[in-house]
Amino acid sequence: MAHALRNLLLISIIILSLASCDNNLVFEENQSFKDKVWAQKDLKSFEVEITDTLQACDFYFNLRHGEDYAFSNIFVFMKTEFPNGKAAKDTMEFMLQSQSGKWNGSGLGDLRDNQILFKQNLKFPLKGKYKFTFEQAMREEKLENVSELGLRIEKTSVSK
Repeated sequence: MAHALRNLLLISIIILSLASCDNNLVFEENQSFKDKVWAQKDLKSFEVEITDTLQACDFYFNLRHGEDYAFSNIFVFMKTEFPNGKAAKDTMEFMLQSQSGKWNGSGLGDLRDNQILFKQNLKFPLKGKYKFTFEQAMREEKLENVSELGLRIEKTSVSK
């Protein structure tokens, strides 16, 4: 019975998500990890075609992990390749748990979904194709219980 209720809730959430119109969305894609393991050599890349350099955007890191993930945070390298061939690399830390030990994000069962704002109100300097590549930067060769990661870019709703 609980399994049927969970499936019904999941289907309802998916339908509502698809039905809602997201006019601010510029790009969103999530990629899965085989066997829920993010190895250091397993890079995830996202290519984004940008035509508007006047619109400011917010960048979100999407991460789905199990509650049995071994750490309260995750360090990530992000390489940005610009349309003109130049590149930049950032190191970021995302907190997945509060100081009290409660998992951040939303969840269903033992899965946690995080959508973490990491760059805000930025404008793309050039039109063209950008490539964003993520690499886990923890001290562990393999991070277990990490299901998916993704990138979401949306138009900034508040001018600064």
